[in-house]
Amino acid sequence: MSLGKWENVIRTNLTGVFYCSKLVTQEMVKQKSGRIINICSVIGQIGNFGQTNYAATKAGILGFTKSLALEVADLGITVNAVCPGFIETDMLRKLPDKINEEILQRIPLKRFGQPREVAELIAFLASERSSYITGQMFSINGGMFMGTV
Repeated sequence: MSLGKWENVIRTNLTGVFYCSKLVTQEMVKQKSGRIINICSVIGQIGNFGQTNYAATKAGILGFTKSLALEVADLGITVNAVCPGFIETDMLRKLPDKINEEILQRIPLKRFGQPREVAELIAFLASERSSYITGQMFSINGGMFMGTV
């Protein structure tokens, strides 16, 4: 992997989360409430061949989420992370059938997730109903990964 490819993914996925969080947190501090929901990936939890840079950024976001949650909790701000597995999107549909079948064999529920399922989890975390949840990682991957990081 070239240094350029490494740095581009780090800037986009990890530094981008830092900048977005910094920007929104300023307003949330003023109103003494808010919800930050970072999008990670099952790859940040288990790794994946050929995706060292991507896996490193997604794992980094998990550590960032936990640390930021501690830093802003007393300000009424919660910070959580959602870690989708393989979700049925255009990107997944572009993979060869053989690759998709191999992926499905690693998912206990034997199906890909739906975007709606991820959106509903995010909507819950953004709602007042989740006001006592912070610093957590929510895996939504059909059972592909059931551990903690």
